Amino acid sequence: MSRRRGRLSDAVVEALLAHGDGRTAVGLHGDRISPEMRRRIAEHPDPAIRDAYADFIRDMVRRAVAVGIRDLEEVHGLPREALVGAPDPDLRLAVAQSWHDRPLAVQVALLADTDARVRAAATRHRDPGVPPEWRDRCLADPATRANTARHAPLTREWFERLARSGEEEVRQAVADNPHLSAEMVARLLDSTDPCVRISVARSRHVDAGTRDRLYALVEAERAAGSVMAEVALTWHGAEPDWLRDVPLDERLAYLDCPHTVFRRVLASCPDLPAEAWRRLDDDPDLTVRRTAARRPDAPPEVLERLVRAHGDVHHVRPLLVEHPNFPRAALRTFTDAPDPRVRFLALEDPELPLPCLRRLATAAEPFLRGGVARHPAATEPLLDELLSDPDPHVADHAAAHPALRPARMRRILAEAGL
Repeated sequence: MSRRRGRLSDAVVEALLAHGDGRTAVGLHGDRISPEMRRRIAEHPDPAIRDAYADFIRDMVRRAVAVGIRDLEEVHGLPREALVGAPDPDLRLAVAQSWHDRPLAVQVALLADTDARVRAAATRHRDPGVPPEWRDRCLADPATRANTARHAPLTREWFERLARSGEEEVRQAVADNPHLSAEMVARLLDSTDPCVRISVARSRHVDAGTRDRLYALVEAERAAGSVMAEVALTWHGAEPDWLRDVPLDERLAYLDCPHTVFRRVLASCPDLPAEAWRRLDDDPDLTVRRTAARRPDAPPEVLERLVRAHGDVHHVRPLLVEHPNFPRAALRTFTDAPDPRVRFLALEDPELPLPCLRRLATAAEPFLRGGVARHPAATEPLLDELLSDPDPHVADHAAAHPALRPARMRRILAEAGL
Protein backbone atom coordinates (compact mmCIF):
# COMPACT_ATOMS: atom_id res chain seq x y z
CA MET A 1 0.00 0.00 0.00
CA SER A 2 2.82 2.41 0.83
CA ARG A 3 4.23 1.98 -2.69
CA ARG A 4 1.02 2.82 -4.50
CA ARG A 5 1.26 5.75 -6.87
CA GLY A 6 -0.48 9.03 -6.16
CA ARG A 7 -1.77 10.71 -3.04
CA LEU A 8 -2.51 8.58 0.02
CA SER A 9 -5.45 9.45 2.24
CA ASP A 10 -4.83 10.32 5.87
CA ALA A 11 -6.65 7.17 6.98
CA VAL A 12 -4.30 4.99 4.91
CA VAL A 13 -1.24 6.81 6.23
CA GLU A 14 -2.46 6.41 9.81
CA ALA A 15 -2.94 2.69 9.25
CA LEU A 16 0.52 2.34 7.71
CA LEU A 17 2.07 4.17 10.64
CA ALA A 18 0.19 2.01 13.12
CA HIS A 19 0.92 -1.35 11.54
CA GLY A 20 4.00 -0.74 9.37
CA ASP A 21 7.66 -0.10 10.05
CA GLY A 22 10.55 1.87 8.62
CA ARG A 23 10.31 0.09 5.27
CA THR A 24 6.71 1.14 4.72
CA ALA A 25 7.41 4.65 6.04
CA VAL A 26 10.01 5.28 3.30
CA GLY A 27 7.22 6.04 0.83
CA LEU A 28 5.41 8.48 3.12
CA HIS A 29 6.79 11.86 2.15
CA GLY A 30 6.28 14.97 0.05
CA ASP A 31 3.06 15.58 -1.84
CA ARG A 32 2.02 11.95 -1.45
CA ILE A 33 0.71 12.77 2.01
CA SER A 34 -1.06 15.74 3.57
CA PRO A 35 0.72 18.44 5.59
CA GLU A 36 -0.98 17.04 8.71
CA MET A 37 0.52 13.59 8.07
CA ARG A 38 3.94 15.12 7.43
CA ARG A 39 3.74 16.74 10.85
CA ARG A 40 2.53 13.46 12.31
CA ILE A 41 5.58 11.62 10.93
CA ALA A 42 7.98 14.38 11.99
CA GLU A 43 6.74 13.98 15.58
CA HIS A 44 6.60 10.17 15.55
CA PRO A 45 8.30 8.64 18.62
CA ASP A 46 10.00 5.86 16.63
CA PRO A 47 13.10 7.21 14.82
CA ALA A 48 12.96 4.31 12.36
CA ILE A 49 9.65 5.73 11.11
CA ARG A 50 10.37 9.39 11.74
CA ASP A 51 13.60 9.32 9.71
CA ALA A 52 12.82 6.48 7.27
CA TYR A 53 12.65 8.55 4.11
CA ALA A 54 15.61 10.77 5.00
CA ASP A 55 17.73 7.77 6.01
CA PHE A 56 16.92 6.04 2.73
CA ILE A 57 17.96 9.05 0.65
CA ARG A 58 21.14 9.56 2.68
CA ASP A 59 22.03 5.90 2.25
CA MET A 60 21.56 6.18 -1.51
CA VAL A 61 23.81 9.25 -1.51
CA ARG A 62 26.50 7.38 0.45
CA ARG A 63 26.33 4.57 -2.10
CA ALA A 64 26.55 7.06 -5.02
CA VAL A 65 23.16 5.90 -6.31
CA ALA A 66 21.44 8.69 -8.23
CA VAL A 67 18.29 10.12 -6.64
CA GLY A 68 16.05 12.99 -7.66
CA ILE A 69 17.18 16.54 -7.00
CA ARG A 70 13.86 17.25 -5.28
CA ASP A 71 14.50 14.36 -2.90
CA LEU A 72 17.82 15.92 -1.96
CA GLU A 73 16.18 19.30 -1.35
CA GLU A 74 13.41 17.78 0.78
CA VAL A 75 15.71 15.70 2.95
CA HIS A 76 18.29 18.42 3.55
CA GLY A 77 15.85 21.32 3.75
CA LEU A 78 17.96 23.44 1.40
CA PRO A 79 17.53 24.70 -2.16
CA ARG A 80 19.60 22.91 -4.78
CA GLU A 81 21.80 25.98 -5.26
CA ALA A 82 22.95 25.65 -1.65
CA LEU A 83 23.58 21.92 -1.95
CA VAL A 84 26.22 22.56 -4.62
CA GLY A 85 28.47 23.95 -1.88
CA ALA A 86 27.69 21.28 0.73
CA PRO A 87 30.70 20.14 2.82
CA ASP A 88 29.92 16.47 2.06
CA PRO A 89 31.42 15.46 -1.32
CA ASP A 90 28.94 12.57 -1.57
CA LEU A 91 26.12 15.10 -1.51
CA ARG A 92 27.79 17.29 -4.14
CA LEU A 93 28.20 14.19 -6.30
CA ALA A 94 24.48 13.45 -5.92
CA VAL A 95 23.68 17.01 -7.06
CA ALA A 96 25.89 16.60 -10.15
CA GLN A 97 24.14 13.31 -10.95
CA SER A 98 20.58 14.57 -10.52
CA TRP A 99 20.39 18.27 -11.44
CA HIS A 100 20.41 17.89 -15.21
CA ASP A 101 19.23 21.38 -16.22
CA ARG A 102 21.63 23.22 -13.93
CA PRO A 103 22.66 26.76 -14.94
CA LEU A 104 26.14 27.65 -16.16
CA ALA A 105 27.29 29.08 -12.81
CA VAL A 106 26.44 25.81 -11.07
CA GLN A 107 28.17 23.80 -13.79
CA VAL A 108 31.32 25.84 -13.35
CA ALA A 109 31.23 25.25 -9.58
CA LEU A 110 30.96 21.50 -10.15
CA LEU A 111 33.79 21.53 -12.69
CA ALA A 112 35.97 23.25 -10.08
CA ASP A 113 35.05 20.83 -7.29
CA THR A 114 37.89 19.38 -5.24
CA ASP A 115 36.43 15.85 -5.54
CA ALA A 116 37.30 14.03 -8.77
CA ARG A 117 34.03 12.07 -8.69
CA VAL A 118 32.02 15.29 -8.71
CA ARG A 119 33.98 16.69 -11.65
CA ALA A 120 33.54 13.47 -13.57
CA ALA A 121 29.78 13.43 -12.96
CA ALA A 122 29.51 17.05 -14.09
CA THR A 123 30.92 16.13 -17.52
CA ARG A 124 29.25 12.75 -17.99
CA HIS A 125 26.49 14.00 -20.28
CA ARG A 126 26.54 16.27 -23.31
CA ASP A 127 24.47 18.92 -21.52
CA PRO A 128 25.00 21.33 -19.89
CA GLY A 129 28.47 20.81 -21.32
CA VAL A 130 31.89 22.28 -20.70
CA PRO A 131 32.25 26.03 -21.38
CA PRO A 132 34.95 26.85 -23.97
CA GLU A 133 37.16 28.54 -21.37
CA TRP A 134 37.13 25.34 -19.28
CA ARG A 135 37.92 22.82 -22.03
CA ASP A 136 41.69 22.85 -21.69
CA ARG A 137 41.45 22.37 -17.95
CA CYS A 138 38.90 19.54 -18.25
CA LEU A 139 40.87 17.79 -20.99
CA ALA A 140 43.99 17.93 -18.82
CA ASP A 141 42.13 16.57 -15.78
CA PRO A 142 42.20 12.72 -15.65
CA ALA A 143 38.77 12.74 -14.00
CA THR A 144 37.08 14.65 -16.80
CA ARG A 145 39.33 13.95 -19.79
CA ALA A 146 37.36 11.12 -21.39
CA ASN A 147 33.95 12.73 -20.90
CA THR A 148 35.13 16.05 -22.31
CA ALA A 149 36.86 14.34 -25.23
CA ARG A 150 33.57 12.63 -26.07
CA HIS A 151 31.39 15.74 -26.16
CA ALA A 152 33.38 18.96 -26.61
CA PRO A 153 34.84 20.38 -29.84
CA LEU A 154 38.57 19.57 -30.00
CA THR A 155 41.41 21.64 -31.36
CA ARG A 156 43.83 19.92 -33.70
CA GLU A 157 46.45 19.86 -30.94
CA TRP A 158 44.14 18.25 -28.41
CA PHE A 159 42.91 15.74 -30.98
CA GLU A 160 46.45 14.60 -31.79
CA ARG A 161 47.33 14.30 -28.13
CA LEU A 162 44.20 12.42 -27.10
CA ALA A 163 44.09 10.12 -30.13
CA ARG A 164 47.54 8.84 -29.10
CA SER A 165 46.55 8.51 -25.44
CA GLY A 166 47.57 5.41 -23.57
CA GLU A 167 44.06 5.28 -22.10
CA GLU A 168 41.68 3.12 -24.12
CA GLU A 169 38.64 4.98 -22.77
CA VAL A 170 40.04 8.31 -23.96
CA ARG A 171 40.81 7.04 -27.47
CA GLN A 172 37.31 5.59 -27.76
CA ALA A 173 35.80 8.84 -26.48
CA VAL A 174 37.65 10.84 -29.15
CA ALA A 175 36.28 8.54 -31.84
CA ASP A 176 32.75 9.12 -30.50
CA ASN A 177 33.09 12.91 -30.66
CA PRO A 178 30.47 14.31 -33.10
CA HIS A 179 32.53 17.45 -33.76
CA LEU A 180 35.49 15.74 -35.46
CA SER A 181 36.52 17.09 -38.85
CA ALA A 182 36.93 14.88 -41.89
CA GLU A 183 40.71 15.10 -41.48
CA MET A 184 40.48 13.96 -37.85
CA VAL A 185 38.24 11.02 -38.76
CA ALA A 186 40.68 10.01 -41.50
CA ARG A 187 43.48 9.89 -38.90
CA LEU A 188 41.51 7.24 -36.98
CA LEU A 189 41.01 4.86 -39.91
CA ASP A 190 44.08 2.80 -39.04
CA SER A 191 42.95 2.03 -35.48
CA THR A 192 42.67 -1.64 -34.58
CA ASP A 193 40.32 -0.98 -31.64
CA PRO A 194 36.86 -2.42 -32.56
CA CYS A 195 35.07 0.36 -30.68
CA VAL A 196 37.02 3.06 -32.50
CA ARG A 197 36.34 1.36 -35.82
CA ILE A 198 32.58 1.29 -35.23
CA SER A 199 32.54 4.91 -34.07
CA VAL A 200 34.44 5.95 -37.21
CA ALA A 201 32.10 3.85 -39.36
CA ARG A 202 29.17 5.87 -38.02
CA SER A 203 30.79 9.23 -38.81
CA ARG A 204 29.31 11.57 -41.39
CA HIS A 205 32.77 11.86 -42.95
CA VAL A 206 33.03 8.19 -44.00
CA ASP A 207 31.89 6.92 -47.40
CA ALA A 208 29.81 3.76 -47.80
CA GLY A 209 32.73 1.60 -48.93
CA THR A 210 34.89 2.55 -45.95
CA ARG A 211 31.97 2.07 -43.62
CA ASP A 212 31.32 -1.44 -44.94
CA ARG A 213 35.01 -2.31 -44.65
CA LEU A 214 35.19 -1.22 -41.01
CA TYR A 215 32.04 -3.10 -40.10
CA ALA A 216 33.34 -6.21 -41.86
CA LEU A 217 36.59 -6.10 -39.88
CA VAL A 218 34.75 -5.91 -36.54
CA GLU A 219 32.20 -8.55 -37.54
CA ALA A 220 35.06 -10.90 -38.47
CA GLU A 221 36.61 -10.31 -35.04
CA ARG A 222 33.29 -11.07 -33.39
CA ALA A 223 33.00 -14.29 -35.39
CA ALA A 224 36.46 -15.22 -34.11
CA GLY A 225 35.26 -14.83 -30.52
CA SER A 226 36.33 -11.26 -29.65
CA VAL A 227 34.31 -9.94 -26.73
CA MET A 228 35.40 -6.36 -27.49
CA ALA A 229 34.07 -6.70 -31.02
CA GLU A 230 30.75 -7.94 -29.64
CA VAL A 231 30.63 -4.93 -27.33
CA ALA A 232 31.48 -2.57 -30.20
CA LEU A 233 28.73 -3.92 -32.44
CA THR A 234 26.07 -4.29 -29.74
CA TRP A 235 26.63 -1.63 -27.11
CA HIS A 236 29.34 0.85 -27.95
CA GLY A 237 29.14 4.14 -29.75
CA ALA A 238 26.61 6.85 -30.29
CA GLU A 239 24.00 6.56 -33.00
CA PRO A 240 24.63 8.63 -36.15
CA ASP A 241 22.31 11.44 -35.06
CA TRP A 242 23.79 13.70 -37.74
CA LEU A 243 21.73 11.75 -40.27
CA ARG A 244 18.54 13.50 -39.08
CA ASP A 245 19.94 16.86 -40.19
CA VAL A 246 21.01 16.09 -43.76
CA PRO A 247 18.76 16.77 -46.78
CA LEU A 248 15.93 14.30 -47.39
CA ASP A 249 17.40 12.89 -50.61
CA GLU A 250 20.63 12.07 -48.82
CA ARG A 251 18.79 10.47 -45.91
CA LEU A 252 16.71 8.26 -48.18
CA ALA A 253 19.88 6.68 -49.56
CA TYR A 254 20.22 4.97 -46.16
CA LEU A 255 17.06 2.92 -46.74
CA ASP A 256 19.40 0.38 -48.34
CA CYS A 257 22.12 0.67 -45.71
CA PRO A 258 23.10 -2.82 -44.46
CA HIS A 259 23.87 -1.45 -40.98
CA THR A 260 20.78 -1.40 -38.76
CA VAL A 261 21.65 1.67 -36.72
CA PHE A 262 21.43 3.93 -39.80
CA ARG A 263 18.00 2.62 -40.76
CA ARG A 264 16.84 3.01 -37.16
CA VAL A 265 17.89 6.67 -37.08
CA LEU A 266 16.23 7.18 -40.45
CA ALA A 267 13.02 5.68 -39.05
CA SER A 268 12.99 8.36 -36.33
CA CYS A 269 12.70 11.15 -38.93
CA PRO A 270 9.14 12.51 -39.20
CA ASP A 271 9.21 13.76 -42.79
CA LEU A 272 9.75 10.64 -44.91
CA PRO A 273 7.62 9.88 -47.99
CA ALA A 274 5.05 7.07 -48.03
CA GLU A 275 7.27 4.62 -49.92
CA ALA A 276 10.04 5.02 -47.33
CA TRP A 277 7.58 4.31 -44.50
CA ARG A 278 6.34 1.23 -46.32
CA ARG A 279 9.87 -0.14 -46.53
CA LEU A 280 10.71 0.71 -42.93
CA ASP A 281 7.48 -0.92 -41.71
CA ASP A 282 8.70 -4.11 -43.40
CA ASP A 283 12.34 -3.76 -42.32
CA PRO A 284 14.00 -7.06 -41.33
CA ASP A 285 15.07 -5.55 -37.99
CA LEU A 286 12.43 -5.31 -35.24
CA THR A 287 13.96 -2.19 -33.63
CA VAL A 288 13.68 -0.34 -36.95
CA ARG A 289 10.04 -1.35 -37.34
CA ARG A 290 9.25 -0.27 -33.79
CA THR A 291 10.94 3.09 -34.30
CA ALA A 292 9.00 3.69 -37.52
CA ALA A 293 5.74 2.78 -35.78
CA ARG A 294 6.17 5.69 -33.36
CA ARG A 295 5.60 8.30 -36.08
CA PRO A 296 2.42 10.34 -35.50
CA ASP A 297 0.58 9.03 -38.58
CA ALA A 298 1.47 5.35 -38.26
CA PRO A 299 -1.41 3.32 -39.78
CA PRO A 300 -3.57 1.32 -37.33
CA GLU A 301 -2.94 -1.92 -39.20
CA VAL A 302 0.83 -1.45 -38.94
CA LEU A 303 0.62 -0.87 -35.20
CA GLU A 304 -1.65 -3.84 -34.60
CA ARG A 305 0.41 -6.19 -36.74
CA LEU A 306 3.63 -5.21 -34.98
CA VAL A 307 2.23 -5.55 -31.46
CA ARG A 308 0.39 -8.77 -32.21
CA ALA A 309 3.57 -10.36 -33.54
CA HIS A 310 6.12 -9.04 -31.04
CA GLY A 311 4.35 -7.44 -28.07
CA ASP A 312 5.43 -4.07 -26.72
CA VAL A 313 8.50 -2.65 -24.98
CA HIS A 314 7.33 -1.67 -21.51
CA HIS A 315 10.36 0.41 -20.57
CA VAL A 316 9.80 2.74 -23.56
CA ARG A 317 6.92 5.14 -23.06
CA PRO A 318 4.42 5.73 -24.45
CA LEU A 319 3.63 2.15 -25.40
CA LEU A 320 2.70 1.38 -28.98
CA VAL A 321 -0.75 0.34 -27.75
CA GLU A 322 -1.07 3.90 -26.38
CA HIS A 323 -0.48 5.39 -29.83
CA PRO A 324 -3.51 7.52 -30.85
CA ASN A 325 -3.90 5.42 -34.02
CA PHE A 326 -3.74 2.04 -32.32
CA PRO A 327 -7.08 0.20 -32.76
CA ARG A 328 -8.03 -0.16 -29.10
CA ALA A 329 -10.88 -2.51 -29.96
CA ALA A 330 -8.27 -5.07 -31.02
CA LEU A 331 -6.84 -5.35 -27.52
CA ARG A 332 -9.37 -7.89 -26.31
CA THR A 333 -8.51 -10.16 -29.24
CA PHE A 334 -5.00 -10.49 -27.79
CA THR A 335 -6.29 -12.73 -25.00
CA ASP A 336 -5.94 -15.73 -27.33
CA ALA A 337 -2.44 -14.87 -28.59
CA PRO A 338 0.14 -17.67 -28.21
CA ASP A 339 2.72 -15.27 -26.76
CA PRO A 340 1.95 -14.43 -23.08
CA ARG A 341 3.58 -11.01 -23.52
CA VAL A 342 1.01 -10.20 -26.17
CA ARG A 343 -1.83 -11.57 -24.03
CA PHE A 344 -0.69 -9.24 -21.25
CA LEU A 345 -1.36 -6.25 -23.49
CA ALA A 346 -5.07 -7.15 -23.58
CA LEU A 347 -5.15 -5.82 -20.01
CA GLU A 348 -4.50 -2.32 -21.40
CA ASP A 349 -8.23 -2.34 -22.23
CA PRO A 350 -9.87 -0.96 -19.06
CA GLU A 351 -13.21 -2.47 -20.08
CA LEU A 352 -11.92 -5.95 -20.88
CA PRO A 353 -14.90 -8.35 -20.65
CA LEU A 354 -15.07 -10.69 -17.70
CA PRO A 355 -14.67 -13.88 -19.82
CA CYS A 356 -11.38 -12.50 -21.12
CA LEU A 357 -10.23 -11.68 -17.60
CA ARG A 358 -11.14 -15.17 -16.41
CA ARG A 359 -9.15 -16.72 -19.24
CA LEU A 360 -6.09 -14.67 -18.33
CA ALA A 361 -6.58 -15.44 -14.62
CA THR A 362 -5.93 -19.12 -15.36
CA ALA A 363 -2.69 -18.48 -17.22
CA ALA A 364 0.45 -20.31 -16.18
CA GLU A 365 2.40 -17.05 -16.00
CA PRO A 366 2.12 -15.21 -12.64
CA PHE A 367 2.59 -11.81 -14.32
CA LEU A 368 -0.60 -12.40 -16.30
CA ARG A 369 -2.59 -13.40 -13.23
CA GLY A 370 -1.15 -10.41 -11.37
CA GLY A 371 -2.26 -8.15 -14.20
CA VAL A 372 -5.80 -9.47 -13.83
CA ALA A 373 -5.64 -8.85 -10.07
CA ARG A 374 -4.82 -5.19 -10.77
CA HIS A 375 -7.31 -4.71 -13.59
CA PRO A 376 -10.08 -2.15 -12.90
CA ALA A 377 -12.77 -4.47 -14.30
CA ALA A 378 -11.90 -7.38 -12.00
CA THR A 379 -14.93 -8.48 -10.01
CA GLU A 380 -15.01 -9.49 -6.37
CA PRO A 381 -15.60 -13.22 -7.14
CA LEU A 382 -12.61 -13.20 -9.49
CA LEU A 383 -10.48 -11.42 -6.90
CA ASP A 384 -11.60 -13.97 -4.32
CA GLU A 385 -10.07 -16.71 -6.48
CA LEU A 386 -6.85 -14.76 -6.96
CA LEU A 387 -6.51 -14.23 -3.20
CA SER A 388 -5.63 -17.93 -3.05
CA ASP A 389 -3.11 -17.74 -5.87
CA PRO A 390 0.08 -19.72 -5.19
CA ASP A 391 2.15 -16.68 -6.12
CA PRO A 392 2.13 -14.25 -3.15
CA HIS A 393 2.50 -11.20 -5.39
CA VAL A 394 -0.69 -12.08 -7.23
CA ALA A 395 -2.53 -12.47 -3.93
CA ASP A 396 -1.12 -9.12 -2.75
CA HIS A 397 -2.44 -7.37 -5.86
CA ALA A 398 -5.86 -8.94 -5.37
CA ALA A 399 -5.93 -7.90 -1.71
CA ALA A 400 -5.17 -4.28 -2.67
CA HIS A 401 -7.90 -4.06 -5.32
CA PRO A 402 -10.51 -1.38 -4.55
CA ALA A 403 -13.34 -3.74 -5.58
CA LEU A 404 -12.64 -5.92 -2.55
CA ARG A 405 -15.32 -5.00 -0.02
CA PRO A 406 -14.52 -4.30 3.66
CA ALA A 407 -16.64 -7.29 4.75
CA ARG A 408 -14.38 -9.61 2.71
CA MET A 409 -11.28 -7.92 4.11
CA ARG A 410 -12.50 -8.45 7.68
CA ARG A 411 -13.24 -12.10 6.92
CA ILE A 412 -9.69 -12.57 5.64
CA LEU A 413 -8.32 -11.09 8.84
CA ALA A 414 -10.63 -13.19 11.00
CA GLU A 415 -9.60 -16.39 9.20
CA ALA A 416 -5.98 -15.47 9.85
CA GLY A 417 -6.70 -14.89 13.52
CA LEU A 418 -5.88 -11.18 13.30
